[in-house]
Amino acid sequence: MILSAMAMCLATNIFFEARGEDLLGKLAIAEVTINRVTSDKYPDNVCDVVWQRKQFSWTHDGKHDDPSKFTSKTDKEAWRDSQVMAHMVLSGELPLAHTGVTMYHAEYVKPYWVKHYQYSGQIGKHLFYK
Repeated sequence: MILSAMAMCLATNIFFEARGEDLLGKLAIAEVTINRVTSDKYPDNVCDVVWQRKQFSWTHDGKHDDPSKFTSKTDKEAWRDSQVMAHMVLSGELPLAHTGVTMYHAEYVKPYWVKHYQYSGQIGKHLFYK
């Protein structure tokens, strides 16, 4: 599948943030990314949102950022699913719920910023806020 630069950024974010989640969990990460693009508090395109300093842990963990270099069957499937989802979200084929959610964290961490946002719910291992 050949993706635009924006779709590749979204797919990469979905992969690294939610590759162990089901499709609903992956979609929730895509929605947060798109909600940030439409918010005036974040950059106005997908790649700038994804690569905004210290917003997504995988972008500053010191590891490689190329999902195609993962070789396990599970990771290859997750990368394929992430690419398909990114394409479908950006093309409008897969509509988003537009919940206004712009923040999330894994259930095993307790970030300082949660007290500044309204809890919206949990999907998989991520807690979401608006």
